[in-house]
Amino acid sequence: MKILVVGAGAVGGYFGGRLLEKGEDVTFLVRESRKRKLEENGFNIRSVHGDFNANPKLLVSGEREEKFDVAILSVKAYQLVRAIEDLRPHLAEDGIVLPLLNGISHIDELARTFGKERVIGGLCLIESTLDNDGTILQKSPMHQIVYGELSGEKTERIKRLEASFSGTKASFELSDHIEREMWHKYLFITAMSGITSLFEAPIGPIRDLDSGQRAIKALLNEITAIMQAVDAPIREDIADVLFERINGLGHAMKSSMQRDVEKGAPTEADHLQGYLLKQAHAQGIEAPLLETIHTKLTLYQQARIAEW
Repeated sequence: MKILVVGAGAVGGYFGGRLLEKGEDVTFLVRESRKRKLEENGFNIRSVHGDFNANPKLLVSGEREEKFDVAILSVKAYQLVRAIEDLRPHLAEDGIVLPLLNGISHIDELARTFGKERVIGGLCLIESTLDNDGTILQKSPMHQIVYGELSGEKTERIKRLEASFSGTKASFELSDHIEREMWHKYLFITAMSGITSLFEAPIGPIRDLDSGQRAIKALLNEITAIMQAVDAPIREDIADVLFERINGLGHAMKSSMQRDVEKGAPTEADHLQGYLLKQAHAQGIEAPLLETIHTKLTLYQQARIAEW
């Protein structure tokens, strides 16, 4: 399959690089500035799972006409609209989109643009970043993509995709319940990013306090109640499962949203906490902790919007 990775940042660059390393036909759709940096410094991955260097095929939208069988979409939520426009001319007529964004609302936006039948479900679990020269740094054991048909079916196209993904140095896991897994990750990332951004601390010092433990549990329960009200396909005990998971994280663990705030960068607050708050208001559900978090992040964004 001809694979187009939209973005060559810390996430798309890493997984696309692993597919390229395996020998798959991979092209990266990038901005002009990223293209220049890659041409100057090369494409480099530094990872606990092994380093990789290459000179991959690069494409700037509109530069040339080329169609792809699958597009892996790994941009931030606030970059989605522009990414869709960049991708639109390059997706084959029967091509599929595999989004790795946090949250859930992007599925509807992609379906409106490309048609529901061309969108599959996906999520990724990885801790990676770019250094100053654009090298992808990946320092923890977790480097996983989970994907599958939203219907749960094992179609011919998903079998082809599975064949393309197999045998890489990263984990690509085919799921029969990808929608449920996306909602579970949405719950986890919204709680983790929200609580660490609210208290401006890694998760360890927060959970060391009895009040921190109560705040984590309360936030998980608020989010779970909202998801249940909109009939999200989540486990009944998911709040307890994720509470244990959060208590098992490294003491110094920070969320990517917290790191974005520390850098003065945009956040995905509207896509994560904001979307759930809209659902809560529509259902008449009180979510005071979630609303407090979103208010803080909204004020942060308003104070810095001129810088962006």
